[in-house]
Amino acid sequence: MKLMLSGNEAAAHGARIARAEVISAYPITPQTKIVEKLADFVASGEMKTEFIKVESEHSAMAACISASLVGARTFTATSSQGLLLMHEMLHWASGSRTPIVMVNINRAVAPPWSVWADHTDSIAQRDTGWIQYYCESCQEVVDTLIQAYKVCEHESVRMPAMLSEDAFYLSHTSEPVDLPEQDEVDAFLGTYEPEHTLDVDDPRSFGSLTMPHQWYFEFRYKMAEGMERARSRIIEVDEEFGRIFGRSYGGMLELYRCDDAETVIVAAGSMSSTIREAVDRYREEGKKIGLARLRVFRPFPRDELRALASRVSRLIVLDRSFCFGNEGAFHNEIKAALFDLEDRPEVRGYVIGIGGRDVTLDTIDTVVKRGEGNPEMNVLDTWVGLRRCEQ
Repeated sequence: MKLMLSGNEAAAHGARIARAEVISAYPITPQTKIVEKLADFVASGEMKTEFIKVESEHSAMAACISASLVGARTFTATSSQGLLLMHEMLHWASGSRTPIVMVNINRAVAPPWSVWADHTDSIAQRDTGWIQYYCESCQEVVDTLIQAYKVCEHESVRMPAMLSEDAFYLSHTSEPVDLPEQDEVDAFLGTYEPEHTLDVDDPRSFGSLTMPHQWYFEFRYKMAEGMERARSRIIEVDEEFGRIFGRSYGGMLELYRCDDAETVIVAAGSMSSTIREAVDRYREEGKKIGLARLRVFRPFPRDELRALASRVSRLIVLDRSFCFGNEGAFHNEIKAALFDLEDRPEVRGYVIGIGGRDVTLDTIDTVVKRGEGNPEMNVLDTWVGLRRCEQ
């Protein structure tokens, strides 16, 4: 069934089709439409689920953790300051090995107040033990939400996942979306049946105190192991989804016109659509430029990036966030992943689109020209699109 849906509506339909059994809901702009739409589904009887109205985002995640521990498939959604308020509970969710799926609408972090897109909120959670997907289209939101449950609930993974979609560019933009048939999704996903749950008839404890000489170190290792296993699982599930539903997204890293590319732009989120248009124009001009879209940031697609880097001359990495240690997170981690390659390409990083500033074809032209120019740049010279001091 094809509908015109915004990214927020697509997320709600995805949770409905995936048969989320517990939803914890707290509003925040620009995410609110997701939980409002889910409330409509519950009220109309289209969705048989426990809808919990909580008092904060911290409580929303606590409710999801508790529900997951008793064996329920859980869902929530948030954005920006709400995601930051969840921070403690994000660690609890991953440490408890609860396969929660959450949609985060990427919104700039205050102050000053902003409700527009950048990736600072989700990037700030990169070390919480959550799988991180970055979606480009409303269709991808639905499809990836379904895929995420199949990845996270697998016994070899058992980690939570965060789907990020850019505020307003995606959350409030309507596109044609093909909703998968319910019976096909049911067959694809199956039911969530964890081996161990909180059960009054079979008492267990989760997250109890452990001493340094006991098992804490090993628990953390098992989390790292689960995240590593998620790599192959993400690829397998995306391929299986493609065979059944006719759509797939490159697994961890989606490549566009990269087969013979000399320069490749690396980016994530909604700006990728603009970059595709730019790449097509460059190709018409005879320039061998491609796009590598970071669909997954956690686990980091190091193998895919190393394979790409081994055959190109230059990577131009675009970050919609900035890490005050040195540079954007994508740029930083890509350089680290390629450090020991014998013939590694030039890697240039640029900070763009902060606070929802538009990333246009002119923006892409600017970063490509800079990327092909003088490599001796101060870190502040990598900020592209400033109202002042633009070169």
